[in-house]
Amino acid sequence: MLAPSERPNSRSIDLVVIHCSATPSGKPLRQGEPGKPNYLSAARVIDSWHATRGFKRSSDAVRKFSSSLPSIGYHYVIDLTGEVWNGRHLEEVGAHAAGFNAHSIGICLVGGAEKEAQYTAEQWRSLQQVVAMLLTSFGVPCAAPKRVTDPAAPGGYRMLSGVCGHRDLSPDGNGNGQVESFEWLKTCPGFDVRAWLARGMQPLPEQIVGGAA
Repeated sequence: MLAPSERPNSRSIDLVVIHCSATPSGKPLRQGEPGKPNYLSAARVIDSWHATRGFKRSSDAVRKFSSSLPSIGYHYVIDLTGEVWNGRHLEEVGAHAAGFNAHSIGICLVGGAEKEAQYTAEQWRSLQQVVAMLLTSFGVPCAAPKRVTDPAAPGGYRMLSGVCGHRDLSPDGNGNGQVESFEWLKTCPGFDVRAWLARGMQPLPEQIVGGAA
C-alpha cells in the first residue's frame, strides 16, 4: 500500500470515494490460485473490466507503478482477505468518479452488489486503515464532503473535502439538500459512508459477511 511518506505533490486531493466491485458480497473475485498459471488477482480482474470499458493509463505511469495494471481506474482495491492492492499511483488522476476524478482518490471493495452490502471483517479493517492513512496524509476531514453549487462544474455542483460513497456523488434531483436513495445513480458501495464515519469507521454487525442477519 502506498504510504503517506510517498504521497504526491502534483495533485490537490480533498475527496476520498469508496466504491465496490458490484459482485456478490463475500464471493472471491480472483481467478485461480496464487502461484499457479493463469492466476489473476482481484485487481487484475478489475483491470480487465476497465480495459474493456476503454480506460487506459499513460505508458509512463504504467512503467513507473503497477505495471501489471495498465487500465485500472482505482487507486486501491481491497480483497476479501483484507489484502490491499495498489492500482493507480496517488499522483495519477483516477477513472472512478466522472466529474470528480481530478481531486479524488478511489478505493474499491470486492463485493457489494446488493443494495445493503456486506464485507468481510478483514475488508472493514483494511478500509479503516486506508482511509485513516489518506485523511492524515492529505488533511481530508473525517466527514461527508460539502456539496457546492457550481454551474460551471459537471452536473452543476462540486463535492469538497470529505469521504463518501460513489452513490453520494449522485445529483440532488429534488434540490432538498440531500441525496436520497431514489436519486442514487447506483447503490455502490452498499452502505452509508457518513454513518460509518460517525461510528469511528466501524461497521454494524449485519454489514459483516457472516455477521448478524
